[in-house]
Amino acid sequence: MLTLKGKVALVTGGSRGIGAAIVKKLADEGASVAFTFISSSEKAEAIVQELTGKGTKALAIKADSGSKNDIENAVAEVVSKFGTLDILVNSAGIIVMGSIENADQMADQFDRQIDINVRAVATAIRTASRYMGEGGRIITIGSVAGTRVGTATMTDYGASKAAAAAYTRGYAWDLGSKGITVNIVQPGPIATDMNPEETELADFLRQKNALKRFGTVHEVAALVNFLAGPDAGFITGATFDIDGGSLA
Repeated sequence: MLTLKGKVALVTGGSRGIGAAIVKKLADEGASVAFTFISSSEKAEAIVQELTGKGTKALAIKADSGSKNDIENAVAEVVSKFGTLDILVNSAGIIVMGSIENADQMADQFDRQIDINVRAVATAIRTASRYMGEGGRIITIGSVAGTRVGTATMTDYGASKAAAAAYTRGYAWDLGSKGITVNIVQPGPIATDMNPEETELADFLRQKNALKRFGTVHEVAALVNFLAGPDAGFITGATFDIDGGSLA
C-alpha cells in the first residue's frame, strides 16, 4: 500500500543529498512532490524527469531559503499547482564552521546560516501551516549538533540547529489544535557528496558513534517518510536522532 497516496509534499533543499533522498522516498510512497533548489538546476531537473517518468507529479522551484519572500512564494506555488499542501519537510541547511577568534570576520556567513537554518524553518512552517488541515505533517532536518556540539568551531552551527529543535517543540503546541504534527530529525554523520566518508574528519566521526559507520541518506529518508505517514499521527514535538549512537 502506498502510505502517502493523494498527499502533496514540499521539501526545501531537495535537489541533492538528504533532501533529494527524501523527495524520492515520498514520491515512491505516492505523494506528489515539490522541492526547492538554489543552484543545482541540472540535478533538480533530473529528479523531476525521474519522478515524472514514474508517473509522479513533481515540481522543482528555484528559491533561496535565505529569502523570506522566496519561501513564501514557493509555498504559494505548490498550493497553486497542486491545490493543497499536506507535508512540509525543512531540509535546506548550511554549515559554517569558524573559531571564536574569527567570528567578527565571518559575521556575514554566520548571519546567512541563521537565515537558512533558523529563520527559513520558522517562515516555512508559518506559511505552510495556513494551508494544512487535520493530518498535516511538518518535519525539519536538524543535527545532533543541536543537542551536543562535541568539538570546537561548531558553536554557531550547533546553536542554529538547537533553535530549529526549539521551534519544533513550540510549533507542536501552536499547531496541535489543527491536528498538525511537528517533529525534527537530527542526523549524525551521513554520507553525502558534501560529507564524504573518505576523509580524516570522517574517520573521527566514525569512531564517535556506536555503529562505527556513516549513515545513508536512504535511512534518513525512511525515518522522514514514517513521520510523514498515517502511523505517526500521535507523534509531535519530538526529536528523532539518527546518528548511529553518537549521542548515546
